[in-house]
Amino acid sequence: MKKITLIYLLLFAAFLKAQHIDAPDRIILNLTEHPSSSIAVTWHTNESHDNSFVELAEATNWIEFKDSAIKTPAQMNELNYKGNLSYTYSAVLNNLKPNTLYVYRVGYDSVTSEWNQFKTASDTDQPFRFVYFGDPQNGIREDLARVFRKALTTAPDASFWLFAGDLTDLPDEAMWEEWFDATGFIHRIVPSIMAIGNHDLYFEMVGGKKKKTDKYPLWQSLFTLPENGPDGMEESVYYTDYQGVRFIVLNTNYRLKDQADWLENVLSDKPNKWTIVTYHHPVYSTGEGRDNKDIRETFMPIFDKFNVDLVLQGHDHTYARTYKIYNGKISDDESKGTVYVTSVSGPKQYPANPMYKDLIAKLGTFTQLFQVIDIQGDRLIYNSYTVTGELYDHFELKK
Repeated sequence: MKKITLIYLLLFAAFLKAQHIDAPDRIILNLTEHPSSSIAVTWHTNESHDNSFVELAEATNWIEFKDSAIKTPAQMNELNYKGNLSYTYSAVLNNLKPNTLYVYRVGYDSVTSEWNQFKTASDTDQPFRFVYFGDPQNGIREDLARVFRKALTTAPDASFWLFAGDLTDLPDEAMWEEWFDATGFIHRIVPSIMAIGNHDLYFEMVGGKKKKTDKYPLWQSLFTLPENGPDGMEESVYYTDYQGVRFIVLNTNYRLKDQADWLENVLSDKPNKWTIVTYHHPVYSTGEGRDNKDIRETFMPIFDKFNVDLVLQGHDHTYARTYKIYNGKISDDESKGTVYVTSVSGPKQYPANPMYKDLIAKLGTFTQLFQVIDIQGDRLIYNSYTVTGELYDHFELKK
């Protein structure tokens, strides 16, 4: 009798194993260099699947779109990171129509995700809005999920989300599992771009201490970002043009001079009315004991020279929004000057350092925030909200 019971248990275990489905997860859309005609999709599975794909069609009001869906093969990336094997897949979908709603899913063989929708950018200057987040970093599942969900309900029509670095506290699988758990389906329908922070970099132990490197393998595995920056800084320095705005992403962890040379070239050819730059370490620090003089001296003269409109930063775990700054002073010239913002979305926050208080229009801390920024022709409208939905800060720029 015991032998028969054991056989049944083994058969049942084999049945359960056969029913295991390695479903795609961590699905995320990223903007490309040309968001009116392409988009990038990345996802993850627990096991390797050589025949993975993205299936795409123009969205319809019923399911007839399935008859015209086209499959694009995905590129698989196997990453052995700290002894953990990770399998991610990516595809850039090209030759898309501007201002068009598409439906897509990812998968392999007969195993697929649900169908999701996204809309390409217009190829002309059109009004749009996006959401900006300062450091998430800590307590992602527990304390960030409500921030992300409040941002989604506050700006459900946002064209994309922008993150100013330190998405997680450590670049490891457990933290990224929290990240995609907290964002849920949002990354599947709202594209994003992100700057890399110091905590997003790989650390090595040297003499019992953590030493920052210039490596970010998990970042490159989980996201598919533009590669139009300096050599060796792929997917951490790049730009994209979106409906009248040039968005430039910098990496303030290292190689500032190389980026400055690249930035001069990118800004010298300005086909757009507005220019917005994002990176991690702020030029005017409001965190206790911090001051990023090298970043300030490297980039601010270039911002002044080419009249950058807005700079979005993180790192200091406080909130600070400057007046319009030109040549290190508050500008009284409406046509010159840059507004610098530092924000924080996560629970880890510090007392605000008033070192640059004379340049700062709004300073605060111990408040989880997200920002909704509207571009409406000659007007840029900025609103910062608390996680409970209260308006925290507001300003407008006009051309």
